[in-house]
Formats: sequence, structure tokens, C-alpha cells
Amino acid sequence: MFKISKKKQLNDSVVLMEFEAPFIAKKALPGQFIIFRVDEKGERVPLTIADYDREKGTVTIIFQTVGKSTLKLAQLNEGDYISDVAGPLGVATQVNKEAKRVCVVGGGVGCAIAYPQAKQLYNMGIATDVIAGFRSKDIVILEDEFKANCTELTICTDDGSYGKKGFVTNALKDLIESGRKYDEVIAIGPIPMMKFVCDVTKEYNIKTIVSLNPIMVDGTGMCGGCRVTVDGKIKYACVDGPDFDGHLVDFKELMSRNSTYKAYETHECNLFKGIKD
Repeated sequence: MFKISKKKQLNDSVVLMEFEAPFIAKKALPGQFIIFRVDEKGERVPLTIADYDREKGTVTIIFQTVGKSTLKLAQLNEGDYISDVAGPLGVATQVNKEAKRVCVVGGGVGCAIAYPQAKQLYNMGIATDVIAGFRSKDIVILEDEFKANCTELTICTDDGSYGKKGFVTNALKDLIESGRKYDEVIAIGPIPMMKFVCDVTKEYNIKTIVSLNPIMVDGTGMCGGCRVTVDGKIKYACVDGPDFDGHLVDFKELMSRNSTYKAYETHECNLFKGIKD
């Protein structure tokens, strides 16, 4: 059992939750993830580690309430317990220590994953620009945290209600064409966003790393559910990733596989909410 030590509502559908997990906190690194079960009958759900505190022995996750399990998790409060948490899993982000400037691009709740990577790069003394994209002002998250852990922050909103109007790809292209030279770009967020970021960086021959979120079950490479095609070869996001060279990822296949159980997921979520399909 893992005790919840902190809970904070970041916006209407995104929750920050910190729980006591000293053995995970001791070894966690940016880019890695955990798999949780709310209770003994719950499904196994992977979530990237948003932050960790080795001294306190705590791990922080940030999640969007989009399905049955995340809705159940969001109902828990400080002092409650999560049944199971396994981790840290996956390969930590491989930092290019020779890089002079890196751009970290986050989209929506994907900013929760982008934050620890930006924080690590910035604390290593690497100039770190962050572009964070959201649909509108009311769902912006982690603005203060990014400001404290990057060289320059650009916030974009689709509707122009806050920051720069437009998509993260427009902001990225503007920075590159203004003369900003990036040794690497890290893109984390919705699959279409990561794909379009890679389309932009490919034009300028800038290495781009993406963090993939395929359907996952066991998180140890045995089930094969999280397989992705990278450079024409089968990889497993749980043990080979979740970070991959974005210019080599088959995004079309990834999007297709991720939608396989969409109807079933919606049905289960509606049952939990008491909504008839």
C-alpha cells in the first residue's frame, strides 16, 4: 500500500498526486514511469514520473481523468492509499551532455512529462527553452515550475486566450528561423503533436526525441502490448523506451494501435459514471 501525501487539482481534469514510495524515489530518473493499481481489482495503468524527492521518499505523478482508473484515482485524497505501484520502469532519458541548447516541447498533460526533463537539462547548465501548448488559458499547468527551470518559456494556446496564439510547431519554427540553434528537441504530448514537431525538425536536421505512450499491460516486456515500430524494427516502449528517435517512429501505426480499445474504454468509463451508452 502507498500512502497519498499530497493532492492538488491543477485544472478541471488534471490532478497532481504525491505518494510515499521511498524505494522508487531512491532510483527514479527523468523519463521513467510507474504502473499503478488503485485497488486489487483495478487495471494496471502506466504513468510517467513527474517528479521525485529522494529525501522525503516521495514520487509525484500528474494525470488527466480520462478513463475509469484515473477517475477512481482522482477520487482518493491525502491520507488514502493506492493498492500497488511498480517502478521505476523504462529507460531514463539519455541526456546529451555535450548539448549547448535544447528545446523541450510539451503538449497538454504531456507537459507533466516534459517538466522533469527540462528541469534536469537546466540544472545541468544546458540552455533549455520550453514550449508548452494548451487548448486555452484555463487548462495551463506547471507555468511557474517551468519558469523556474528553463532559460525561456513560450506558452501557446490554440485559441489565443493566453500566451502566443497557435500551435507549438509554429512557435518552434519561429524560434529556429530567428536563429536559435538547437542541438536537440524533446517532444512530449499527443501523438499528432509529436509527429508534427518531428516534421518541423526534420526540415532542419535537428535530432528529436519523443516519449511514446502506447497501450501497455505488464511494463516488463513480456506482453508485447506496447510494441512500436522504430526504424522498421519492433521495439517495446516499456523496456526499450519510452524515449525514441522521433524521425524513425511509425506514427501512423502508433495512432492506429492506440485507438484499438477506444470504444471499450469509453464504455467502461460510462459505466463507472453511471451513464448509459
